[in-house]
Amino acid sequence: MKTNIKKLTFSALLTALAIVIPVVFGGFLRITLPPFSATLASHVPMFIAMLISPEVAIIVGIGSAFGFLITATPVIAARALTHAVVGFVGALLIKRGVSFKKTIIFTAPVHAILEALIVIPFGFTAYNALIVVGVGTIIHHFADGILSSIFAGSIQKALKIDFKKIAA
Repeated sequence: MKTNIKKLTFSALLTALAIVIPVVFGGFLRITLPPFSATLASHVPMFIAMLISPEVAIIVGIGSAFGFLITATPVIAARALTHAVVGFVGALLIKRGVSFKKTIIFTAPVHAILEALIVIPFGFTAYNALIVVGVGTIIHHFADGILSSIFAGSIQKALKIDFKKIAA
């Protein structure tokens, strides 16, 4: 079995970013509108991981949950764990030829529904889960999707890499 060093390196770097963003930057990138909170840029590692592979997206999603478990409440960490599923779904779409921007659009409702459902066992009302968390997640998803599009393009240009070749 041949190890794809670039894929492994990107997986490690994106997982580290998924942990570092809430730990280091959560204090000033976090927006809280109770009962909802969002840490800007926290989805960026997951979105970029989708360009590499489903496996990398899952690993980065788990890293995101770990980062939030260190710094936030179990509810927020549980919400972050849904990034593994969202990233997996997005990576499958990209693997099937769906563009990055369309993938971000298609995964937004999946992301919102998962985050809304995950908070219900923590005592959130249906209104808070579906409206506050669901709608908040969609807004946050698209904000980070825009950042991710910019970063992915910059990475490809600066490093002269093709994410499709890394995924192979």
